[in-house]
Amino acid sequence: MRIAVNARFLLPGKLEGLGWYTHELARRMALAHPEDEFIFFFDRPYDPAFVYAENVRPVVVFPPARHPLLWYCWFEWALPLFLRRFQPDVFFSPDAYLSLRSEIPTVLTVHDILPLQHPEQVPWGPRLYYRHFLPRYIQRAAAVVTVSEYTRQAILAAVPVPPDKVSVAYNGCREVFRPMQESDQAAVRQRYTGGAPYFFYAGAIHPRKNVDRLIRAFDRFKSETGSDMRLVLGGRQAWQTGLVEDALRQSPNRAHILPTGYLPESELAALMASAFAFTYLSLGEGFGLPLLEAMACDTPVICSNTTALPEVAGSAALLVDPLSEQAITEAMKKIVADADCRATLIAKGRIQRTQFTWDGAAAQVYHLLQMHAGQT
Repeated sequence: MRIAVNARFLLPGKLEGLGWYTHELARRMALAHPEDEFIFFFDRPYDPAFVYAENVRPVVVFPPARHPLLWYCWFEWALPLFLRRFQPDVFFSPDAYLSLRSEIPTVLTVHDILPLQHPEQVPWGPRLYYRHFLPRYIQRAAAVVTVSEYTRQAILAAVPVPPDKVSVAYNGCREVFRPMQESDQAAVRQRYTGGAPYFFYAGAIHPRKNVDRLIRAFDRFKSETGSDMRLVLGGRQAWQTGLVEDALRQSPNRAHILPTGYLPESELAALMASAFAFTYLSLGEGFGLPLLEAMACDTPVICSNTTALPEVAGSAALLVDPLSEQAITEAMKKIVADADCRATLIAKGRIQRTQFTWDGAAAQVYHLLQMHAGQT
């Protein structure tokens, strides 16, 4: 097969959710199938590290697509030209975008439809683009992959497509996330919090991630317990960050809250493995990959009881109402005070995490590419 791949999120030093997803699946498929040719379409100069094998051909397609107008130009004008030039049997797009002007069969990954469910949480330009194009992309795709049963059902409820067109291939967890020796954990704590234990959040900062309530719940926890616990916020400032900035400015515990900004993979993994507990109170997720990363590190989890997060967490987390600061605080108090609870969550996490592998996801996606290759 000749397989084209939308590789525009393979950005050196800047991999986040979509980039890691693309990396893990594209790398595995290319290495596992040397008999196939893979054409990676980048939207800017690429890092040779993303050319995983001799059967990968990198192609730069301009313009760089990081704005609704440029998205449209890239997918509807530039990309169709290159697809006609290279004539792949099938196109894999891991970021929920495709070309409506191309006849090449497309396997499309849709991680969530939160811009349709909660448009107020998305900047206005992308919001308009998603509302117009995302349903059309889903209908145009030959097959749709999603990352949870929750998201599959949400897609089927929002877009008129046959149920068998949408399948679930769970995310996996990168190997860098693993337990650390206590001495190494202590060194990480010393570097970031002066040796104090900490709750950890990992992810970009924007309204859906609910970080402002996490900060206020932490303030309540501190006032009710007098604990020396810290809160480390690992992630870049994304958009509409005013609520988080206000919560930080007003916090009486500001000295005990550390925003790190974007973290390199090794530092993110070290902070995750050294945390007392991971806190993920997002208002909505199509999957919730940081939950797996925490479980892989033997770090107990407090997370929201909404959308796909209970599906991923199973019984290996304290599930709370993300709109209730008191409920978040009570979960913090429980995980600190109850050593048996913490140990049980870690043990359950070791079992729960075995359900999710990148090898399994890559095999499922490759099977769909085979099924639809050459169909027009």
